[in-house]
Amino acid sequence: MSELDNQPYPRPPFVTFILVLLVAMVGFVFFGPVLGVLIAAPFSNNGLLDFVSQMGNPLLYPEVKTPYMIVQGSATLFGLIALPSLYWWAVEKRNPFQDVKAFNPLLVPFVLVLMISFIVVDSVIIEWNSNLTFPSFLKGFEDWARSFETKAGEVTKFLTTFDSFGDFVIGMIVIAVLPGIGEELVFRGFLQPTLHRATNNIHVAIWFSAILFSAIHMQFFGFVPRMLLGALFGYLYYWSGNLVISMLAHFINNGLSVIGIYLYQQGKIPVDIEDTEAAPWALVIICAAVAVVLLVQFQRYFQSRKLPAT
Repeated sequence: MSELDNQPYPRPPFVTFILVLLVAMVGFVFFGPVLGVLIAAPFSNNGLLDFVSQMGNPLLYPEVKTPYMIVQGSATLFGLIALPSLYWWAVEKRNPFQDVKAFNPLLVPFVLVLMISFIVVDSVIIEWNSNLTFPSFLKGFEDWARSFETKAGEVTKFLTTFDSFGDFVIGMIVIAVLPGIGEELVFRGFLQPTLHRATNNIHVAIWFSAILFSAIHMQFFGFVPRMLLGALFGYLYYWSGNLVISMLAHFINNGLSVIGIYLYQQGKIPVDIEDTEAAPWALVIICAAVAVVLLVQFQRYFQSRKLPAT
């Protein structure tokens, strides 16, 4: 443990919460993408202004797929990892990696089975949320939200059409590895403990962090399943006291999707991972039981070792 870990917090938790969120959003929306454009520009044969213009509508310019992924990766690397960590260390006077710890490798298959089970159960919520209709007075918002998600889905489809194994590897890094680290560092590592200090209620901290985690993805017809996913990550982190556990779970969730998309495109599996149809109910019930048992055992495992909880 570093000396920073024992330092008092320099400001009230609600102020810290707002500042961390602002730093992360500015980093992810502006600072990281700008650096990404500068890094990716040499991969384009056009001038910088033309390149930026093409990035604004990548569906019309297939040649910008790799540069676009570089920009996305930069947004996460610098916006959600580097900049918030620097803020946490320099301004909050805390070690940003305090809860990044070693863990028992035997937990890896445990977390893998847990995430597979949760994904199957969550498919029911995904189907329900994707078909959700709003009241008539919110019809305008519903139309806008569906239009927004349709466009975002088209871009995602474009980026996850892997023409080569190299594209698949880039996709794994940008979609699974970097978000698994960056999003967990910000939402579970920084915001959740800050909310816990502010409210003195870990469940409020976990669920409010999960709501924010889902909201920043701007996918209203996938809001609830992503919120539940964020809550799962939050409890895994809280029970274990180890941010690597939630990072691993996040990576497995995203990584399984990328692998599934790639295998489906290669004709290796018959199931389209991007389909929002729920899994068969018999399988859902079995997986729900498995997930509950694993979560109970997970909590008991770490309680028995009296690991510090955040």
